[in-house]
Amino acid sequence: MYANKKYLTIAWILVLPALLIRGFTTIYPIFETFRISFYDIKILRGINEFVGFENYVKIFHDPKLLDAINFTAIFVVGSMIGHILLGVILALILNMKFGGQKILRTIVLLPWALPMVVVAIASKWAFNNDYGLINDFVRRFNPSFHMDWLINTDTARFAVIAVDLWKDLPFFAILVLASLQFISSDVYEAAKVDGAGSIRSFFKITLPLISKNLFVLSIFFTMWRITSFDVVYAMTAGGPGNSTDLIAYRITTEAFTNLNTGYSAAMAVTLFVVMAILSGISLYGSKKVDY
Repeated sequence: MYANKKYLTIAWILVLPALLIRGFTTIYPIFETFRISFYDIKILRGINEFVGFENYVKIFHDPKLLDAINFTAIFVVGSMIGHILLGVILALILNMKFGGQKILRTIVLLPWALPMVVVAIASKWAFNNDYGLINDFVRRFNPSFHMDWLINTDTARFAVIAVDLWKDLPFFAILVLASLQFISSDVYEAAKVDGAGSIRSFFKITLPLISKNLFVLSIFFTMWRITSFDVVYAMTAGGPGNSTDLIAYRITTEAFTNLNTGYSAAMAVTLFVVMAILSGISLYGSKKVDY
């Protein structure tokens, strides 16, 4: 018994430095962000005043933040619809038996392996009207085609969503593919004997059996979309105007461009609460959605 306590003490001594570093770099910033969210801090003007919930009230009256919330909702819904529909289709294709299957699965993952900043910068050039890859391809069929993708609001939003979808869709599909691999082929053989075709088998067997994993994946990918920052930062910088502002990008702009630290902290805390609620929904929903 004494030896066990001795080993346990030694273990804690060895782990303690890592715990202290982790606590300082994770827990302390969270509490500090929460604290300064109640202050009006303007670094250049030397202002550091306690204002209570004034920063939180300002959130509901900030037109730029409301625009960011609006586009974030469009971005999340549009991107997730694409992830679910195209991700399932791509997973079904990758689950088929054919030559070169492993090579194709590797190639499909390449976009996901690239850093988002690199993809966003390359996409910024690709969507250029004069010498971009997208317009060059379209002009091979329609020489008079002209489109300033990142200058018009609607097309800029579409471009941001399309790039995000292209980047993370392969990873989503691979995770769905992992769910498909757990479905026994005997189930499909039995359905085939009963006269069920491919479409009916998909809706009666495949979709119900992967629905729980699909639901959990959708929640986590939705959370990642809400906190997306780099695609807008590198591709559009929130433009044209504020039409492609995402919430995380607006928080960063307030903190590091406008140096409005207290207000940006209040927005960050609010986003943290939203993410915590979504995490709770994910845990609750994963228990309820089952077949």
